Amino acid sequence: MYYSIDMNFFYSKDNLVALHFKYDQARRRFVEWAQNEITVVPDFHKRILFSDEAHFWLNGYVNKENCRIWSEANPQVYVETPLHPEKLTVWCALWAGGIIGPYFCKNDEGHNVTVNGDRYRAMITNFFIPEVNNHDVQELWFQQDGATCHTARATIDLLKDTFGDRLISRFGPVNWPPRSCDLTPLDYFLWGYVKSLVYADKPQMLDHLEDNIRRVIADIRPQMLEKVIENWTSDWTTSEPAVAVLCQKSYLKCNAARLSFE
Repeated sequence: MYYSIDMNFFYSKDNLVALHFKYDQARRRFVEWAQNEITVVPDFHKRILFSDEAHFWLNGYVNKENCRIWSEANPQVYVETPLHPEKLTVWCALWAGGIIGPYFCKNDEGHNVTVNGDRYRAMITNFFIPEVNNHDVQELWFQQDGATCHTARATIDLLKDTFGDRLISRFGPVNWPPRSCDLTPLDYFLWGYVKSLVYADKPQMLDHLEDNIRRVIADIRPQMLEKVIENWTSDWTTSEPAVAVLCQKSYLKCNAARLSFE
C-alpha cells in the first residue's frame, strides 16, 4: 500500500507506522496521564479547552496535511493551488460546554494576517481570557499544540496566569506530544466539518467566507460537541495500546463523527 502526503512523495504503510511511533513515548505518556486524570475525575475530558488555528482559502483549497489516501497502487495524486491564494486564519477553542470563537486573525487595519507570537498573545488577552472568565475557570484546562507562537516564554507565562498548572502545551506543566493532531477534536472533527459546509455557496469574497464560518460554527449543536468529546476517549478502553489505536483510527474517526451527526 502507498500513502500520499504530497506530489510525488510516498510512504509505504510500514513507514507510516514508523513515522507515527517515532513520537510513541510522548504520546503514551500523555494518554496514560489523561487516563489517570479521568480515573480520579470522570468528567475530566469535558473540562479541557482544546484550541487550534486553521486556514480557510477563498478558492476552497483544503490543506491535505492531515488527510490520507490509501491505495493498492501509487495513486499519483496532484493538487494544484494558486501561488498566493487569499485566505482567512481562524482560531477556536472547543470543549464540552461549547466553542469559544471563531476569532479571525487581523491587524489593526482590519486586514487578514497569519498568527505570530504578539498577535497570539493579543488574542489571548483581549478575546480568549474575557470569554473564559464567563465560565468557572478554576475547573477548566487549556490545550494548545507546539506551534512557535504558542510556546514562547511570554505566551506560556500569560496562559499560566489564568490556568496555572492546568495548561497542556509544549513547555507547559503538562506536555502536549508532537505530531498529535489526531488527539485534538479541532483536527479530527471541527475544521473538516466546517470546511465541508462553508464553500457550498461558492463564496467569492473573504467577507462572505467569514460570514459562512461564523454561521456554521454557531449552528453546531451541543449534542454534537458532547459526542465529539466522548469520542476523544472512546478507543482508550480497547485491548490494543491506546496510542496505536489513535494512530490508526483517528482519520476514520473524523469521517465517522461527521456521518453520525447528520
